[in-house]
Amino acid sequence: MAKVKGVIIVDKEKCKGCELCIHACPTSVISMSGEVNAKGYHFACMKNPDACTGCTNCAIVCPDGVIMVYREKKV
Repeated sequence: MAKVKGVIIVDKEKCKGCELCIHACPTSVISMSGEVNAKGYHFACMKNPDACTGCTNCAIVCPDGVIMVYREKKV
């Protein structure tokens, strides 16, 4: 059976740092960046990319729609 690997892309300039995606992630992949965007918000980023399954929970709960999830099958 092929394993699914996920990757999230966050629009850093539009993320307002609400942290809903962190709580929605079942594999604890997402954390807040130490950096801030142009508006002064810490933004979401992948802290543990190898654990991402591409479940899309983070993108579903994001109120601003700034998270895109991509999945690929690894053999």
